[in-house]
Amino acid sequence: MLEVLKGHKTIVDVAREHDLKQSEIQQWIDTFIEFGTQALKVNPKSMEAVYQKELKRHREKIGELVLQIDVLKKAEAILSEEESSCCE
Repeated sequence: MLEVLKGHKTIVDVAREHDLKQSEIQQWIDTFIEFGTQALKVNPKSMEAVYQKELKRHREKIGELVLQIDVLKKAEAILSEEESSCCE
């Protein structure tokens, strides 16, 4: 696809080389250009806010998972004690 965008090869050439349909390559190019254009419009400060929000969400999830692990460890310890005291 980059070979086509750079003008080194035609869509026909790339399609033949990789056994693809020309329409597939054209769709990939259109998608690539669309997302590239969107990326250029993004304000770095707004992206930082997005990343900070995502980071906060991940930290909260980690906290929840740590609590779950602690509860499971305590439950395992209690069950182990009960099993050992019941079988003695």
